[in-house]
Amino acid sequence: MSDRAEPALGAPQDARVHAPARGNKRLERLLQAVDGDLQVKAWWHAAGVNAERLHMSDHSWVHIQIVLNIALRLSRLLFARGVIPSVVADHRLEARDAEVVIAGAALLHCVGMSIHRTDHETYSLFLTADKLPRLLADIYEEPTRSIIVAETMHAIISHRSKGAPFTIEGAILRVADALDMARGRSRVPFEAGHTNIHSLSAYAIEKVSISAGEEKAVRIEIEMSNSAGIFQVDEGLGTKLRGTPLEPHIEVVARIEAEHEQRLVPIFRL
Repeated sequence: MSDRAEPALGAPQDARVHAPARGNKRLERLLQAVDGDLQVKAWWHAAGVNAERLHMSDHSWVHIQIVLNIALRLSRLLFARGVIPSVVADHRLEARDAEVVIAGAALLHCVGMSIHRTDHETYSLFLTADKLPRLLADIYEEPTRSIIVAETMHAIISHRSKGAPFTIEGAILRVADALDMARGRSRVPFEAGHTNIHSLSAYAIEKVSISAGEEKAVRIEIEMSNSAGIFQVDEGLGTKLRGTPLEPHIEVVARIEAEHEQRLVPIFRL
């Protein structure tokens, strides 16, 4: 038996990613390719370790799993209400190809964290530039493959602080990344005593629900236990949503449910 301690995040090969392909064979094949790629899983693992070193919220494969599923849910709600994906409008591809772009971006957007937190979005591009074409080799032929790669890489770089995505797919990834905010996702920095406005605000988020909207395509409801959560909603999600092609299509409502707190702002809307 080995004397080496088991990594806190588990072994890289234990990572698993699941998402509903809903009959999209291209998406299904991409998910299978990534799930069988130990290099990608090693990057996820290293990203998670670096997040722990920096006392940040989780950035391991669990974060990837959450962002992937949120991104696909957002895309399907939006497309069902007539929002046209950019690869359809500009490249005459299909909505199913847009799902491949969105999933690819979700799966690879944080691999650069395996190198460094600062400019990790750029490092993600370095790694993705070689990896993604190989993952798509049996799914697309050229020149479509390179178009899918370029659109995916645009989405990846657009999730940085001032990314300014100009595609629907890039905006979906940007918003999905910001929506990984529920309380259990922020416990590491807060409970370790690294208390600041970011950790306190994130800890106040109890639940995030995504559903079809009435006036807009998507309604995002956020339950907060404390008014501090408004910072996470406004500066986190709000910053990622404002100015993107999705802003007209998404409604965000945040509520404070705690009875023990004076409700200065019982409902907050973006």
